[in-house]
Amino acid sequence: MDRYDNKISIKAWAEEDRPREKLSGQGRRSLTDAELIAILIGSGSRDESAVELSKRILHRYDNDLNKLGKATIADLCKFKGVGEAKAISIIAALEIGRRRADTDIKVLDEITASRDAYNIMRRHLADLNHEEFWIILINRANKVITKELVSKGGLSGTVADPKIIFHMALQHQASAIILIHNHPSGNLKPSQLDIELTKKIANAGRMLDINVLDHLIITDSGFYSFADEGVM
Repeated sequence: MDRYDNKISIKAWAEEDRPREKLSGQGRRSLTDAELIAILIGSGSRDESAVELSKRILHRYDNDLNKLGKATIADLCKFKGVGEAKAISIIAALEIGRRRADTDIKVLDEITASRDAYNIMRRHLADLNHEEFWIILINRANKVITKELVSKGGLSGTVADPKIIFHMALQHQASAIILIHNHPSGNLKPSQLDIELTKKIANAGRMLDINVLDHLIITDSGFYSFADEGVM
C-alpha cells in the first residue's frame, strides 16, 4: 500500500501552539484547521507532532476540508502516524460538520405579547398537580433564547431563587426574562407572595440591566399576566 510520507517544508507551517490549551484559553475560532484536526488525532509520532501530521494531511488535500471530507479510512491510513482509530475520528468529525451545515437554522420564537409567552409555555405546565417555576430568556430582538425550569414544588407553592434565575440569564446573555409558574388549584389570582416575589426579581433585574417583562400564572383554563394587569 502506498503511503504519503513526504513532509511539508517548515516554511509552510504556521507557528505551532498547543491546540487544547489554545482552544480553552482563546476560543475555538482561534485555531487553524490543522490545530483542530490535531485535537482529534491526539498525538503524532516520534518524528512529528500532531499539528505537523495534521498539516501534512491537509496539504495532501490542498488544504480543502471538503476534499478531506471525502477521504476514506484507507486513504487516511496511508499517512505515517495515522491508524484506523485516528482516521475514524477525523471522518466522524467532518461528517458532523457536514450534517450541521445541512441542518436548517431554527427560527426563534418571538414574543410580542403575553399570549405569545403563554402559548410557548402552556404545554409544559398543563395537567400538573404540583407547581413549577420557569423562565423564558429573551434577546434584544424579543426572540426566545431558551426556556429554563427554575424549581419544582408542591401543590401549594414552589421556591424561586433570584440568584438562580439571574445566573441562568447571565449564562445565556439574555437581555430580558419572563417569569412563569402554574397554579394547580386553577386559581388565576396571584398570591401576596407571588406579587412580592415578582417585585423583588424585577428590582434585581434593573440592577443587572436585565428587564423582567412579565410574570405569568398559568392554569389549565387560561393565564394571568402581571404586565397586562399593571402589577409589575
